[in-house]
Amino acid sequence: MRVTVDQEKCVGAGQCVMLAPDVFDQRDEDGVVVLLTETPAAELYADVRMAAQVCPALAIDLDES
Repeated sequence: MRVTVDQEKCVGAGQCVMLAPDVFDQRDEDGVVVLLTETPAAELYADVRMAAQVCPALAIDLDES
């Protein structure tokens, strides 16, 4: 799995950080998503998928090919 985020779309809701804190963080100044790793460990896949699904701005893209 390869994860990308669009910081321009991010609204700082923080759902991704709560669901997958090993993969996502937020900037202190504005809450915009920060991607900690583009290639998360397999045991994190379910959490990362859920984070992408619940993102209100659809700012998380997953490539599972």
